[in-house]
Amino acid sequence: MYRVRFASRAERSFRKLSPEVQRRLDPAIMALATNLRPPGCVKLSGAESLWRIRVGDYRVVYQIQDEVLLVLVVNVGHRRDVYR
Repeated sequence: MYRVRFASRAERSFRKLSPEVQRRLDPAIMALATNLRPPGCVKLSGAESLWRIRVGDYRVVYQIQDEVLLVLVVNVGHRRDVYR
């Protein structure tokens, strides 16, 4: 099983979201520990190891580090802002 960690930028972005949105995103993020590539995930082009999952209008961008069994959440946010 992989560990899930937040990068500092992702943690700040997550904390800025409303509590309701955080409750919706939290199970999806924690599920990445057991299912690294859930149905609907997309490998981002232009970045070697970044993946994205959708949760409604919000996106979670993460990196899989197989050598240390880690899922690093790089960014979390609304779809209009997360890729900037």
